[in-house]
Amino acid sequence: MEHAKALLIKGIMTFVVLLLLLGSYAGIGDILIITLVLGAVSYLAGDLFILPKTSNLTASLADLALSFFVIWGLGLMLFEQTNGLIGASLFAAVLIASGEWFFHSYLADRVLHINRKI
Repeated sequence: MEHAKALLIKGIMTFVVLLLLLGSYAGIGDILIITLVLGAVSYLAGDLFILPKTSNLTASLADLALSFFVIWGLGLMLFEQTNGLIGASLFAAVLIASGEWFFHSYLADRVLHINRKI
């Protein structure tokens, strides 16, 4: 149940950022697809694999890179209009990684029960 709540928090955060920044490029369906793919990949790679073995900074930087490439790559495949997509993807990735900084603290304390300062 803890993982489901964490995924919901991450999904809402990601969806809101993507909707605000990419809403002019795509419909809600495309944004939801990107949110689901990004959420699944970044939760497994960044939150469950990288975060417990490294630091919050390392996991947040990994989320930044992963978010950028997933948003940009899926945007190129899903969106009809892609002018300015690279900049919007980068800005979205920065905002998501900033939110991940705080999300990792919640995740380490309440879900992963990591007993170290991150």
